[in-house]
Amino acid sequence: MLSRLSRPQALAVCAAPVVGLLAAALFAPLPFALTQPGMTADVLGADRGEPVITISGAPTRKTSGELRMTTIEATGPDATVQLGDVLDSWFRTDRAVMPRDAVYPSGQSTKEIEEYNTEQMRESQDTATEAALNHLGLDGKDIKVTLELADVGGPSAGLLFSLGIIDKLDGDGSGGDLTGGRSIAGTGTIDAHGTVGPVGGVALKTQAARRDGATVFLVPEAECSDAKAELPEGLRLIPVTTLKGAVDALVALEKGGGSVPNC
Repeated sequence: MLSRLSRPQALAVCAAPVVGLLAAALFAPLPFALTQPGMTADVLGADRGEPVITISGAPTRKTSGELRMTTIEATGPDATVQLGDVLDSWFRTDRAVMPRDAVYPSGQSTKEIEEYNTEQMRESQDTATEAALNHLGLDGKDIKVTLELADVGGPSAGLLFSLGIIDKLDGDGSGGDLTGGRSIAGTGTIDAHGTVGPVGGVALKTQAARRDGATVFLVPEAECSDAKAELPEGLRLIPVTTLKGAVDALVALEKGGGSVPNC
């Protein structure tokens, strides 16, 4: 014998699984990381009382202005990110949602990720030094460069490290500062030949740069459109593809002559 459900009863029965699925989706962990503007650091200055760049074996010059490397902050690799967190961040200009695998190497523990990021930073510092000395035509065997920056991992500060070394050794090449006394920020990887590579998270990094007083931001050319997406007022973007191009653009900006590229 079959019984017939009333319409309200039928709707309730059908709705129950849907509600259950929605509740599960709302509270289920998702494979995303939530990111926001992070700290910046002037590579021409000091970090925790110690110079970020120390050079021996060659005369150095006193600099003015700032060269600020930029970072993003992200939820940890073990953090639980739920649908509500994603929706909240999705509609904010000072937050971004990124695939967790785009922020952290997959299949690794938190300790392994920390070790990986530290190694990436160390390799980036070595390469940045090599690129800067190659640019200046100096022998790396005679000059020792030490780079110290605590609690920062990854390779994205390479360009700014190279520029900092160049400014301390040679400035603009004619007695002036590479910064022109400005607060210059930026991001980008670097290889030994001076090629600048993309890094990700540039829209958030521009916000961190402007927050900390920068008026100019050096961005890998391939990421111009991303950098323009949420560009803070008062921050000028300069696209770069090489270390030489970055130096030339800063010299042109400082001297008020020549062509300074724009995104």
